[in-house]
Amino acid sequence: MDLLFIAFLGKPLWLWLTFLSVVLFLLVLDLGVLNKGDHEIGVAKSLKLSAFYITLGVLYAGFIWWQIGADEAKLYLTAFVVEKSLAMDNVFVIAMIFGFFAIPRKYQHRALFWGILGVILLRGLMIGFGAALVNSYHWVLYIFAAFLIFTGIKMLFSKSDDEPDIANNPLLKFLRKRLRVTDDLRGHNFVVREPDPRTGKLKLFATPLLLALIMVEIADVIFAVDSVPAVFALTSDPYIVFTSNIFAILGLRALYFALAAILHRFTYLKYALAVLLIFIGSKVFIVDLMGWEKFPASVSLGLTFVILTVGVMVSLWKTRGQPAHGTLPGEPGDEHPARH
Repeated sequence: MDLLFIAFLGKPLWLWLTFLSVVLFLLVLDLGVLNKGDHEIGVAKSLKLSAFYITLGVLYAGFIWWQIGADEAKLYLTAFVVEKSLAMDNVFVIAMIFGFFAIPRKYQHRALFWGILGVILLRGLMIGFGAALVNSYHWVLYIFAAFLIFTGIKMLFSKSDDEPDIANNPLLKFLRKRLRVTDDLRGHNFVVREPDPRTGKLKLFATPLLLALIMVEIADVIFAVDSVPAVFALTSDPYIVFTSNIFAILGLRALYFALAAILHRFTYLKYALAVLLIFIGSKVFIVDLMGWEKFPASVSLGLTFVILTVGVMVSLWKTRGQPAHGTLPGEPGDEHPARH
């Protein structure tokens, strides 16, 4: 039993195992019970699942309050909200990826589910590496902070119609050169064995669903470059950083099917996110200038909610009456062909 109390990244091992057990239970529940088999997830079910995940994420803040402390719980909630908000653009990119490969809605959840496993591993590696850097070299926080301020300013002046060019993505071109890829989907399979058109021998082929999964994973890594430093600028505690990141991502996957259809209503939220990144980055310098030990957790949480609430309200007001920008990838009426 003493093994469970050994410190790992600043926290007892049992705390890490508790969180990983919760995540494992949710993944088994998701694929094995709530979403067993290939089927479309409607907006109503998506919202219910999202409410379930958000509720669990908030309740976990109570567990952190009980086991670690009130300030840590507030920092967790702040990080949770920040990560969830920054991931809005991730939903937009995922929708574009599924549309590009013409992935039917009934297979999208499968790709998102297996993507979660990769995200947990990759985020864990990034957070572990970041924690080691911050603990060994405190000045790395200033680099993170400056990067967040620069990113926020860049977001403020970026064009609203800037979209990733998936067709010319270097990784996608590399994958198509190195892998044998089927012309279209093979059900929900990521890989299949089929006769090679040139030799007639059975060979392993990737399907467009696998390419979509890889692209979704890469999108998560790219967005983590913003979100992980943002949370480290809030707190250098790896446990708070990791748990808030993963809980926000778990819920985002459930929210995707409802959110992707109404993203056009949150056009002005990016400006609130830009201000939020500038604020988070500035906190690191403010603490040193004011000679504080740390920035008040309650103030961070309160200002985060105020900034995001204003962004949401302005977006909803400015876009009132606007029709949806088309259907979700794979919906009836979506005639977007797969590109190979």
